[in-house]
Amino acid sequence: MISIGSLFGSKSAPLLGLDISSSSVKLVELGLAKNGGYILERCAIEPLERGWITDGNVEKFDEVAEAMRRVVKKSGTRTRNVAMALPASAVITKKIILPGGMTDAELEVQVESEANQYIPFSLDEVSLDFCVVGPSPTSQGDVEVLIAASRKEKVQDRQGLAEAAGLKPIIIDVESYASRLAAGRLIGGLPDEGKDRMVALFEVGASTTSMQVIRNDEVLYDRDQAFGGAQLTQLIVRQYGFSAEEAESKKRSGELPEDYEAGVLRPFVDSMAQEVARALQFFFTSTPHNRVDHIMVAGGSAALPGLSDAITAQTTFPCALADPFQGMQFGDNVREKKVRREAPSYLTSCGLAMRRFLQ
Repeated sequence: MISIGSLFGSKSAPLLGLDISSSSVKLVELGLAKNGGYILERCAIEPLERGWITDGNVEKFDEVAEAMRRVVKKSGTRTRNVAMALPASAVITKKIILPGGMTDAELEVQVESEANQYIPFSLDEVSLDFCVVGPSPTSQGDVEVLIAASRKEKVQDRQGLAEAAGLKPIIIDVESYASRLAAGRLIGGLPDEGKDRMVALFEVGASTTSMQVIRNDEVLYDRDQAFGGAQLTQLIVRQYGFSAEEAESKKRSGELPEDYEAGVLRPFVDSMAQEVARALQFFFTSTPHNRVDHIMVAGGSAALPGLSDAITAQTTFPCALADPFQGMQFGDNVREKKVRREAPSYLTSCGLAMRRFLQ
């Protein structure tokens, strides 16, 4: 089993959600209000230089650990327990059906024996975990069990980073599971609490955009596309002759020439909307479905001006930003105006922070 805590376990002690992407480290800490809702106690973001993290792999360990220390300091938190995540590409997941009524020890033995069929590595080389999802929908008396496995070195990379930054890793999750958990709150705010609604969730990263189609907490389809916010940075470099670092900095601060919006930003937003429409078309042609009820967009580039409207125009489906802090109270340490602007970047880290309260 994963020695540093369960992929699926619940923790109620204070917990940081820490999301490490190729472009930044995002931190979220949540508390509970008296009415049972969430309070955003702290959040912070720290950029990473290009190449420090590539395809989910840590290429510059010391630099990333130092950025993690900076983001913790910036947030002002004293909490050291942390939930982190691996990219879905680094984790093998499989749902299996097992007889109901087994003890945890019996389940563990059974899972290990079943896992051999699905994992292309020796079990000595992987961190393995499982959770009982619930009664089997197809066979009475049986239970559905979700198995998750990852190469030990992938888990140890995250564990080592946390410890180097002075943190205690408690949970290692899967990025797509964490983002889905945070998105589930937003889907619950749709008409009829989102029941039977088909929602396409797009997370726009620096170089990859991931898509999940969700209905009633079930993932019907997922796919990654090689398209992201770094392409906007490259367009700025080409248009104005800045270095990549200058372009990234000016993109974040908004200090760009007057013709930027019409000449660079709008065409990029249109091409991004076309990518979303193309991804949906793949979904429609490879499944029995031909529509979605709602599109949600998250990630660092999600808040680009006009993106939601451009996606609706391209696809004809309603689109909104995925703001994971929607409906939350804000603590005294949070600068609400700044956080609202960056909110879609925090979807995964918010989902990780919510793990504190899962029963």
